Amino acid sequence: MRERDRVVVVIPAYNEAEALPSFLAEIRASFDAVDIPVSIVVLDDASTDQTAAAADGLAEVVRAPRNRGHGPTALAAYAEGLREGSPIVVHVDGDGQFYGDDIARVALALDDVDADVVHGVRRGRTDPWFRRGLSGLVRLAVLVLCGRSVPDVNTPLRAYRPDTLRVLVDGVPADALVPHVHFSIAEARSGLRMRYVAVESIPRRALAAQGTMWGEGRSRQVLPPRRLIRFAARALLELWRVDIVTVGRGARTRAAGTAPARG
Repeated sequence: MRERDRVVVVIPAYNEAEALPSFLAEIRASFDAVDIPVSIVVLDDASTDQTAAAADGLAEVVRAPRNRGHGPTALAAYAEGLREGSPIVVHVDGDGQFYGDDIARVALALDDVDADVVHGVRRGRTDPWFRRGLSGLVRLAVLVLCGRSVPDVNTPLRAYRPDTLRVLVDGVPADALVPHVHFSIAEARSGLRMRYVAVESIPRRALAAQGTMWGEGRSRQVLPPRRLIRFAARALLELWRVDIVTVGRGARTRAAGTAPARG
């Protein structure tokens, strides 16, 4: 990585007061170890615990006025990262399911392999079977849509160059439920230089369950919770609307605009 390159790590968080201090300290130590200047921005999604206080002094904290959910908060985090003006923007969730060294490796890879985007591909996931199965189905859908496989289509650990990221953020609704899936589809369709770095997926660092999106915590649920089923149905509808209907309509409009006039 060039000496002038500074990395901004953006982190959406909801009720992660227990995990954040050690996670943020580890991220900073990992970048210090490879001599990369780093700034960290935490987007607190109107947590009901002390998430903002826990991150204060370790990161810049931006607190949302109301709870918006993970997707919109992730997009808001990216927007904050773009405002930082760093040549590399890294996104990771606030539950601490990655090692700091892996986060730094993903950032380094963006320059080392001259890529537009680098995904951290999770290995050893401890998520319940239904979440891993859902990820597999979405990966298959992306392959069918784009003719290109994306190994971990919804990974929350990603590194972007600002110009690439602006286009991706502008291409999805601000209230998108699954922005990273939209990003992966757009990246595959546009032929961006996508690179993948294997990273270890670890259990969320906090013992409490309230920070997780589905309230699973460390327990092993046999059946998917109803909330996840409803979310998956809404997300599939969103993918249809944004990535199939809208893109298809745009393609037809462009084709009509370039078609030769008929006499």
